[in-house]
Amino acid sequence: MVTEEDLWVTKHAQEKMINEGISMKQILEALERGAKFQQTGGLLSVYTYFSVAYKIVNGKYLIKTVFLNR
Repeated sequence: MVTEEDLWVTKHAQEKMINEGISMKQILEALERGAKFQQTGGLLSVYTYFSVAYKIVNGKYLIKTVFLNR
């Protein structure tokens, strides 16, 4: 189970969370339940109406960005 303590959220991702109305709880759900896709330099988790781009670094989830699936 992923917890908030397992996350490192970049400044860019924090700004996008505010702009897109995506909460930390939603990010945690996306990491646990979303469909995972390999990307260059990381992973993409697609869940309901939004996606989370991240990398796993030393057992932590580095959240690079979040965005609405439009």
